Amino acid sequence: MKNFEISVLDLAPVKQEKSIYDTFQDSLSLANHTESLDYKRFWLAEHHNMESIASSATSVLIGFIANGTKKIRVGSGGIMLPNHSSLVIAEQFGTLESLFPGRIDLGLGRAPGTDGLTAQALGRNPAIINEQFPRQILELQKYFSKENSNALVRAIPGEGLDIPLYILGSSTDSAFLAAELGLPYAFAAHFAPEQMEMAFNIYRQNFEPSKYLDKPYIIVCINGIAAITSEEAHRISTTLFQAFINIVRNDRKPFAPPVDDMDDIWSPMEKTMVLQKLKYTLIGDQAEIEEKLKNFQSAFNVDEFIINSHIYDHQKRLKSYEIFKNAKDSIFKV
Repeated sequence: MKNFEISVLDLAPVKQEKSIYDTFQDSLSLANHTESLDYKRFWLAEHHNMESIASSATSVLIGFIANGTKKIRVGSGGIMLPNHSSLVIAEQFGTLESLFPGRIDLGLGRAPGTDGLTAQALGRNPAIINEQFPRQILELQKYFSKENSNALVRAIPGEGLDIPLYILGSSTDSAFLAAELGLPYAFAAHFAPEQMEMAFNIYRQNFEPSKYLDKPYIIVCINGIAAITSEEAHRISTTLFQAFINIVRNDRKPFAPPVDDMDDIWSPMEKTMVLQKLKYTLIGDQAEIEEKLKNFQSAFNVDEFIINSHIYDHQKRLKSYEIFKNAKDSIFKV
């Protein structure tokens, strides 16, 4: 079984009875904690018009986290590129890389990260997204290149900087694109598990080596909820279940504390829908997490797990990431 890296996805979750200021302080605390545990990277995801998620100004929040840490890589998982001008993103991440050299990642997605009406307010044109997204990636590569120094439009800061790009996806479309461009690929199995295995196969089979990457590199994002006991892990996971019920019901309210019985909240149909979306969620104590990580890795052979943990109590969220790191180290006897 191949060894793998372990990283963090943070959506800057807003909890009931907590302020957005509290949310950002919790994100920084989590970054400091996971940095001390030698997690590889800490990514933040662009979302809009959601009371439950405060990472809309993703580049700003990346700067806040990078400034409060020392060595962990910080970046986007991802920037929803068609929401923005390529030049603006090149300048923003050029600024971040200039401030925090060697620590900034730029993960890129094509989805809006929001509802249709808000997507319109962001200025997206859905009719051209599938041609716009690949073109914008090439534009970013041009703006970051030294060869662009003679162009009439330049990204300053940004030009000549080594800012790694990652292609994000929740279906097979971006797997083809990441393979064609020879870039690393991150799959959103934490909310869209249905096409994960097919996307991995497409990416591996079609990968073209590039100056950026000589062989495929796969990151999988999963939900992870760990605790000292299995019973506690399953109880605190009900915050995650409630968050997905809210998605099903189109209710964007802040995250709720755990409950004793989800059957008091969801209908049988909603339960089926949520559990299907959370197919690759790993829940349990350390021994269970070890076994589930090994089973997943034996089946899919990924290069990196990036873990999203919707846990209401901040200290229990920190403990969950500690257990995941201990489980990973135990597998490989570090």
